[in-house]
Amino acid sequence: MPLFSRISKKSHFNDCLIKVIGGFLLAGALSQCTSTPKGDVVVSVKDQKLGIYTEGKLTKEYVISTSKFGLGDQKGSNRTPLGQHEVIAKIGRGLPAGAVLKSRRWNGEVLKPNAPGRDPIVSRILWLRGMETSNRNAFNRFIYIHGTPEENRLGKPASYGCVRMGMKDVVDLFDTINVGAKVVITKGGLPPGEKEKAVVAAKEDIDGSPALTAPATLDAQPIEIARITPTEGEKKRAEENESKEKTKAAPEKEKPVHKSRSSKSKSDTKVAGHGAHKSKAKA
Repeated sequence: MPLFSRISKKSHFNDCLIKVIGGFLLAGALSQCTSTPKGDVVVSVKDQKLGIYTEGKLTKEYVISTSKFGLGDQKGSNRTPLGQHEVIAKIGRGLPAGAVLKSRRWNGEVLKPNAPGRDPIVSRILWLRGMETSNRNAFNRFIYIHGTPEENRLGKPASYGCVRMGMKDVVDLFDTINVGAKVVITKGGLPPGEKEKAVVAAKEDIDGSPALTAPATLDAQPIEIARITPTEGEKKRAEENESKEKTKAAPEKEKPVHKSRSSKSKSDTKVAGHGAHKSKAKA
C-alpha cells in the first residue's frame, strides 16, 4: 500500500507538471501567433453586413447574418453580443472552403453552398472575446465569425448568436485580418468609410500632376480639378481682356478684305479698259 501510494502521488505530480508546462507552451504559442492587426472590423446588425476598415477607409464589405434570437450576452440566450470585441484565435487555416468544423476540428467533410439539411460551422473560425462588461461572456459562449453553408439565408438574422458569413467570404476575411483585430458589433448601419479605389489613368493622362500621384491616405487632401470658381473681379477682368482681344483682331480681319476688293476693282478696270481699246480699234 505505501508503495502504491507513493506511485499514485508521483503520477499525480507528473500530471500537474505536464499541465503547467503545456499551459506555458500554449501561452507562448499564442503570443507568437499574435501579430499587429491589419484592419478593424465593424458588424452592422441593421444592414446585416460586415465591413473591414483600414486607416478609416472601408476596404471590403460582406453580407452576413447575426442571431435570429436578437441581441444580448446572457448565457444560453443564443443572442449576438454588441460592443467592442477582439479576435482571440483563428482556426482552419489551409482548409478548403466548405470544410466542416466540429468542435473546432475538421471532420473530413466538405460541403457545397446551400447543402440541403445541413447547418454546421464551415471553412474558418474567428473566435471573439468581449472587451466590455456588456459582452464579457462572448468568449465562453463561443461567439465566432464563421462560415455557413446556408448562404441563401445571409442578409437576415438567422444564426444562434455567432456572425455567419459565406463559405469563401470568411476565408477572405480570415486572410485579411490578424489575431488581435478589433471587431465592433453595432445596432446601427455600417459606417460610411471612403472605399479605396485604385487610380487607373490612361497613358495620355499621365502628366505627373499631384492629382494622379497623391497618396491614398486619410492625411492626403483631395485635389479637385476643373472646378475652380472665379471671383467677380476675375470674371470682369476676363471680360475686359476678351473685348480687347476682339478689338485687336477686328482691323486684322478687315485689311485682307480691303486689299482683295481694291485689287479686284483694279483688275476689273484694267480688263474693262482693255476691252474698250479693242472696241475702238475695230470701229
